[in-house]
Amino acid sequence: MTQTVAKAPSVTAARAVVAAAAAVALLAACSVTVRSTVGPTSKPDSDSAPALVRPTAGVIGGFPVGQRELTFVEPAHVGVTGARLGDRRLVTWTWYPLAAPPSAGSSPRAAAGPFAMIVFGPGFMQCGGPYSPLLRSVASAGFVVVVVNFPRSDCQVGAAATEADMVNQPGDMSYVITRMLAVSAAHRGAFAGLIDPGEVAVAGQSDGGDTVAAIAANTCCGDRRVRAVAVYSGAEWPPMPGRYFTRRPVPMLLVQGTADTVNPPGCSVTMYHADRARDRYYLDLFGATHTNPYWGINGFERVVARVSVAFFDRFLLGHAAAGPQLRRAGDVARVAALLAHGAGTLPPGPPCNT
Repeated sequence: MTQTVAKAPSVTAARAVVAAAAAVALLAACSVTVRSTVGPTSKPDSDSAPALVRPTAGVIGGFPVGQRELTFVEPAHVGVTGARLGDRRLVTWTWYPLAAPPSAGSSPRAAAGPFAMIVFGPGFMQCGGPYSPLLRSVASAGFVVVVVNFPRSDCQVGAAATEADMVNQPGDMSYVITRMLAVSAAHRGAFAGLIDPGEVAVAGQSDGGDTVAAIAANTCCGDRRVRAVAVYSGAEWPPMPGRYFTRRPVPMLLVQGTADTVNPPGCSVTMYHADRARDRYYLDLFGATHTNPYWGINGFERVVARVSVAFFDRFLLGHAAAGPQLRRAGDVARVAALLAHGAGTLPPGPPCNT
């Protein structure tokens, strides 16, 4: 998203500034290929929470978390704009619940599934690295979280990165959903039986948020398997070939910082009011910038993690008791407020010029 409210052609250059802000972290995350790694158990919601006794679904820190990298090659095809696309190499990072914390000399073993799957789209010139604390937290609550590193705009592409390819990114995410479900359906393998095909969601931040907003609400890019969508600092992307909000979307969570100068709050406010579904939510983060609610561990990130888990628990898993928890997690004095069902007053702020 732009560092100013100027329109393209300066958009890509401005978003590259955001990418440069995390250059050191991104180089560390992207220069090392990890085929199968295991991280420590995610930190529970409370610093005083008891040590893990047994896996607990719906609670951050309830499961230890493993990580694997899988690469899929999407065959040549015609994209949504009618352009002929060549093969697209999609590197994915997956965080998933483990049966038990790994011990020295033993191989990590996935917890008994199936679990709901959330496919995540990073921002422009990003890979999964900066988002790993947030996504690991969500996975530790009993979700399989899959990051799609987009082939023409991730942290590896460098100066060749282009936002013009964003119109093809919803298709990338749908293709990864298909392949991950196939991996889970296989009789053998580390992910065999891990994913419930009826419990699929997408989430994304910045350009990744634009990507999943198109899956949720644009006629170009819908995916009937997706049951819930979280848009972190995203917007409607004008080059998408379809129309937005002409149908009633699946439940949507919009997360937006009030101090975001890259994706002005007006972008998220516009979507919140355009959405005709009752099950829509707006998490207003007071003083948050474009990236600090999603990168690293801080007060905003903790709120986003808790709200996201409660949202997916409610609308992906169908747990009615998660509804009140969603409200409690999102209303934090001087930090955040959660608006629901189109209600509430939101200042329009600067206009949304994507």
